Amino acid sequence: MLSRLYALPARLLAPLCLPLCLTLCLLAAPAGAQDLLMAQAANFMPAMEEILPAFEAATGIKGHAVYSSTGKLYAQISNGAPFDVFLAADEARPAKLAAEGKSEAPFVYARGKVVLWLPQPGVTAADWQQCLQRDTIQRIAVANPESAPYGAAAVAALNKAGLFETVSPRLAYAQSIAQVFQFASSGAADAGFCALSSTLTEQGRTGTTFAVPQAPSVIQAACILKSAPNPQAAARFVEFLNSPLVAEIKAKYGYE
Repeated sequence: MLSRLYALPARLLAPLCLPLCLTLCLLAAPAGAQDLLMAQAANFMPAMEEILPAFEAATGIKGHAVYSSTGKLYAQISNGAPFDVFLAADEARPAKLAAEGKSEAPFVYARGKVVLWLPQPGVTAADWQQCLQRDTIQRIAVANPESAPYGAAAVAALNKAGLFETVSPRLAYAQSIAQVFQFASSGAADAGFCALSSTLTEQGRTGTTFAVPQAPSVIQAACILKSAPNPQAAARFVEFLNSPLVAEIKAKYGYE
C-alpha cells in the first residue's frame, strides 16, 4: 500500500489527505508533466495493473491509479481531487458527473460479474446458495452496497434468492470489492461475494468459485473529467482502452 502511495503524483495527495500528504510528498517521486491519474473502481485493479504498463510502453505516458469504491471516488472527485479519468463500477456516477457539467460524456469500458469465492480449493456444493448453508461458512464478506456496485449486485442476488434475511447476521461489510477478496483470502471471512476478476488472479485460482447467476452484471462506465490536468493524455488513454490488447487483458479477467 505504501509503495503505491510513493508512486502517486504529488498533486493527488494533498486533496485526499493533507496530513498524510505532508509526509508522503517528501517521499514520492516527482511526477512527469504527462503523468495521468485515474480514479479506478477497485474491482478492475488486476486488469489495470497490466493495462498501465502496456499504455506506458505504447505512448511513453505513465499512468497512476487510485483504487477504491466507486462511491468514495465519486466523493473525492466532487471535492476537487485532481484526477484525469474516472473509471467507475457503475453507470450512474459518471452520468451524474456529466449531468453536473464536471465530465465529458461517459462510455462503458467493462461488464463484470459477482461470484462467491472461498479460499479453500475443491469445496463441493450444488450451487452458491447451498454453499452458504455449510457449517463452516460463518462470516461472509460483501462490499458496502451503498458505495460499491459489486456489493449492491451481491445483495440483489441474496434478495432474489430469498436469502438476505437468513444470511444477514453473518455478513461482514467491506469498504470495497477488493477488500472483500482480502477478507476472504486472509481468513477474516470464510467466503466472500467477490468480483470475478479477483478469482481469476493467481491467488484467486487457488480457491473455489461459485457462479451467482442471480446477481446482475455490473456495467462499468468511465469518463474524462473536465478538470483533468492532462486532457490530451487522458484522451489517448481512453483510445487505448478500446485497443485489441486491452480487450485481451479484460477477457483474461472475465470482463465482457
